[in-house]
Formats: sequence, C-alpha cells, structure tokens
Amino acid sequence: MSDLKLTNEKMRTFTGHEKIGTLKAGEKLTEFGEKQNNANELLAANVNDLIKRVCALEDKQIQNEDIMRKIANELGAFKKELDRIRLTEKLNSGAIERLDRAIKLSEGDGK
Repeated sequence: MSDLKLTNEKMRTFTGHEKIGTLKAGEKLTEFGEKQNNANELLAANVNDLIKRVCALEDKQIQNEDIMRKIANELGAFKKELDRIRLTEKLNSGAIERLDRAIKLSEGDGK
C-alpha cells in the first residue's frame, strides 16, 4: 500500500473564505491549484495501490480455486481407493475364514 496516507488535512485544497484582493487572486489561485494537484496525486497513488491489491487478491483467489479443485479431485480418488481397499479387505477376510475352516476340516476338527 502507498506510503502516502490520505488525511483530511492533505486533501484540503481550499483553506478559507477570506476576502481576496485583486492583486492576491492570482497567488491564491496558484496556491489552490498546487494543493489540488497534490491531492490528485495522493488520490491517484492510493487508487493505483488499491487496483494492485485487488488484482493480487483476484490472482490469489484463482490460485485458491485451482488448489481446491485439485484437492477435490484427490479426495475423490482417495475415496475410490479407500472403497477398493475396504472391499479387498472384506474379500480377503472371507477367503481367510474359508481357508481356516478348510484347514480345520482337513485336520479332522469338524467345528
């Protein structure tokens, strides 16, 4: 963010309503113009900083959306793999139980 902080004092370009004589009018107008130019420069610097910050936030949001999409894809793949492992475990448990029964039957333990 810009080091040029906007304050009421910095943005004040007209400081008084005193009567100005004809001879002082040009000087006061020049003073007002210089203050207005400074205020405009401060505003422009702050607006440009805000634009940069918004662009950086938009870029970050796009990166975060990409990351979330990748995580969602990985999570889907993980769930499929977990389901496969659970099914394999059930099938293997059933096969182990059948083999155990077969061994017990072959040993003459009829339970």
